[in-house]
Amino acid sequence: MSFPDREQRKTCWDSRDRYWECLDKENVKDSSEKPKACLDLRKMFEKSCPTQWVSHFDRKRDFNMYKEKIQKEGYEPIKES
Repeated sequence: MSFPDREQRKTCWDSRDRYWECLDKENVKDSSEKPKACLDLRKMFEKSCPTQWVSHFDRKRDFNMYKEKIQKEGYEPIKES
């Protein structure tokens, strides 16, 4: 696999951002959920980016959502017994 050039990277990032905006609009918190309203954007995202990047960006969004939740709600430390 060759590394994407600047234009290909920009296309990938733009398609990722449009897909993530759709997920936010649909209030989707988990990347495993793929609402019908966002399916075309998901297909474009997968077509525009290398497969490894797609899985990386999915994990990154999930982690960012988790961090956001922890910041808003706080967390309960594990109690040692």
